[in-house]
Amino acid sequence: MTNLFIDGSAGTTGLRIRNRLYAREDLHVLTLPESLRKDPSARREAMAQADVTFLCLPDAAAREAVALAEGTGTVLIDTSTAHRTSPEWTYGLPELPGMREKIASSRLIANPGCHASGFVALTAPLVHAGLLRKDAQLSCFSLTGYSGGGKSMIAAYEAEDREPLLSAPRQYALGQAHKHLPEMQTFSGLQTPPLFCPIVGDFYSGMEVTVPLFASDLRGTISDVKDVFASCYQSSILHFDGEAEQAENGFLSAGAFAGRDDMQITVCGNEERLLLIARFDNLGKGASGAAIQNLNLLLGIDETAGLVV
Repeated sequence: MTNLFIDGSAGTTGLRIRNRLYAREDLHVLTLPESLRKDPSARREAMAQADVTFLCLPDAAAREAVALAEGTGTVLIDTSTAHRTSPEWTYGLPELPGMREKIASSRLIANPGCHASGFVALTAPLVHAGLLRKDAQLSCFSLTGYSGGGKSMIAAYEAEDREPLLSAPRQYALGQAHKHLPEMQTFSGLQTPPLFCPIVGDFYSGMEVTVPLFASDLRGTISDVKDVFASCYQSSILHFDGEAEQAENGFLSAGAFAGRDDMQITVCGNEERLLLIARFDNLGKGASGAAIQNLNLLLGIDETAGLVV
């Protein structure tokens, strides 16, 4: 029996992890009473009893938790932004070349960001295959459900007297300093972070990340791009679908994978202008589902155990 502790289990990501793990008989989730949930001594004791600890905390609190866990022997899976580009941490996107093996033997795993997961999945294979130059200057826009903003944003969107402006999509991170940009650059293999346009919509969960390309951005054709994705993404968790556009009559909904833990990659457009599109749940493969996939790799079991795919 593997013992787990979720530090920050009351947050959106922590709750989804707990819900996914609840029915598993191979795991035991350690819990603290509400009165001790933020007590450092009690948290450290729980970490010392846990084989694996999930950190579902804001960045500063996650850094403090790492210091608190020192010497306990627990493996850490951090879902915050705090350690994603730190060299001593393993980036938890198993579908990157060689990363699955690193995750399985790592004691410090940084879970990818939701927007970043889609962008890296769309660009890293093309850079690795030489179809995209490392010096390519790309743009990316990403539609996400409001649950990605955590409890405060969920409350704002679900309030009876909410602001009328919340009924339409809202673009944010307008200063081009979104916290996912460092990992988007680092793990795509690009020399420059993308021009990034994240947009939050009036739906709870789901995500659609798009990278538009001109033919001049590529060293190849749209068929070459599809071939690379088809060869890279064949699992039930991250898979290529060349017919997604036809299946939805020319539309692609950002909510198609809400409630799930997998990701769909598709390519639309023509020989002159291409759209690379990743669809998944911002709370699934974009957060909690990815964390559980990494846990399964650590345990050496089926990656899909406990996931909805």
